[in-house]
Parts: sequence; structure tokens; C-alpha cells
Amino acid sequence: MHYKRILLKLSGEALMGERQYGIDPERLADYAKEIKTVTDKGIEVAIVIGGGNIFRGVAGASKGMDRVQGDHMGMLATVINGLALQSACEDHGIETRLQSAVKINEVAEPFIRRKAIRHLEKGRVVIFGGGTGNPYFTTDSAAVLRAIEIEADVILKGTRVDGIYTADPEKDEQATKFDFISFDEVLNKGLKVMDTTAFTLSQENELPIIVFDMNKPGNLLKVVSGENIGTKVNL
Repeated sequence: MHYKRILLKLSGEALMGERQYGIDPERLADYAKEIKTVTDKGIEVAIVIGGGNIFRGVAGASKGMDRVQGDHMGMLATVINGLALQSACEDHGIETRLQSAVKINEVAEPFIRRKAIRHLEKGRVVIFGGGTGNPYFTTDSAAVLRAIEIEADVILKGTRVDGIYTADPEKDEQATKFDFISFDEVLNKGLKVMDTTAFTLSQENELPIIVFDMNKPGNLLKVVSGENIGTKVNL
């Protein structure tokens, strides 16, 4: 395997499947199967999941809601998604731990860096909920922060497109895909990979990002095996 420890970033919207809202159990089961193919190879897997399928703080703020309150609601949404993913993983025989940046001791462990690393070393999948625990920071920022803290080899951003393109491939048929691209090129071309805070943090810590299609069976294993799947952002 090309990587030993990975941080998988999933959006909340990814859990909707074909639905307009909420969580699709079939999509959860598909993701659990993909994760198991990787853990069976001895790869240490940590996951950060968004909450956009349930609530987005930014969207609430745009309609008059207090931004801080909205972001706290979004953090709780990520914990709900984390619980759902944990259940799906355990249904497939994957031992997991859910850690939250927001203290909800009845349903999740508090985030403790050393404990998270120990879980990973024991072969458990660690799901990080609650974002960073702070308003005004996205789950992209949480993903990069946690990846740095647990000393992950790479951030794998699972999306519904197969990489980074010159334009939105769902809207522009002329858009072309990058196999490899540097951090500076992404910034200079104004390409949207992650929010600026998260992207800059990843660049400063020399942590590569791979954007790939998580919905295609077998892709996750191909990525951690070092196959040229998706787009790799590196120095």
C-alpha cells in the first residue's frame, strides 16, 4: 500500500445518495464496504464528515440566523452523520470510534489526539465529528487540522466527480481534468478544492490532497494503492 495512514474527507451531501435531504442507508453501506476494503489491507483510516445534508451554518446565516448559532447547529449535524457512518461501518465488521470536538459524552468520545492515534494503531477507524469545535471554520479545515494532528500521510477528499477540472465538469463539457497540480497552481487558477483556510493550512504543512470519485466502487482502494485515480495536489 502506498499510504499507511489516511484522512478521508466526506461531505454531508455525499450521504444523501439520490435523496434531496438526510441520509441514504444504501449510500452509507456502500461507503462502509469501501472503507473495509482498505482497513482489511492494514491501512489506518480516520474520517471527517460534513453536515450539509442536514444543516449548513452559512446557509442559515444568509437567511438571517445568527452565524455562530448556525455553525453550532452544523457541528451537531456532523455528529449525527458520524453516528450514522459508525453504525454502517460496524454493521460491516469494522471497529470504530467516534470522537467529537463538541462534548457529547453520551454518544461520542471527546477529541484527544493521543487517544485518536492509539485507536488508529489498534486498527480502529476513527470518525471525527463536531468540526473543529469552533464557529466560522468548515469541515474542510477540520479535516486538514485532524490530518496534521494524527500525522496522516494524505488527505483523500471523496466527491462525486473524479478529480479537479479547469471548470465544473457538470456544467462545462469542455472542462479538462488535472492528474497532478501544485498548490500554487490551484491558487493561481482560482480552482475550488477546499476553502482557503483549509487549503493554505495543508500547503504550509506539506500535506498532499487527492480529490477522487468516492462513489465509484474500488476507487478508495486504488487511491491508497498508489494508482493514478483522481487529482493529486502536492508541492
